[in-house]
Amino acid sequence: MASNDIDEREALAELERLRQEHRDLDAAIDALARMPVADRLQIQRLKKRKLVLRDRIAFLDDLLTPDIIA
Repeated sequence: MASNDIDEREALAELERLRQEHRDLDAAIDALARMPVADRLQIQRLKKRKLVLRDRIAFLDDLLTPDIIA
């Protein structure tokens, strides 16, 4: 088994974990926003974390997707 295979599997595992965390944050933000007295500061923190996750997900997607030369 090549080191490349292990790296790719680790990246895929991290990608799935990040996507799950992103979905969880979405649900948490929705739940907080529906509360009668929403904690705007907490919502902003969660949204910021979600953006960081989105950037990391995009980076890993680009890393794992082979370049196609047209």
